[in-house]
Amino acid sequence: MTAAVRTVNCPTCRKPVVWTEKNAYRPFCSARCRQIDLGAWASEAYRVPTAPPDAALDESDFQPPGLGEGRGF
Repeated sequence: MTAAVRTVNCPTCRKPVVWTEKNAYRPFCSARCRQIDLGAWASEAYRVPTAPPDAALDESDFQPPGLGEGRGF
């Protein structure tokens, strides 16, 4: 019985990519697509969402772990 070959889409160009150990660029289809993605991260085109720096903090943000979780401390 042969193992099923997994195919994914390149995150940059959406071209189908065979997911094998022979593909050194996986999940990308080529070094070019990998570099494009790295450049997007470096230029901050992609961002991980966070709270705004001026977000108001309430009392629960300063409690030690376990407090306010219904344990009666």
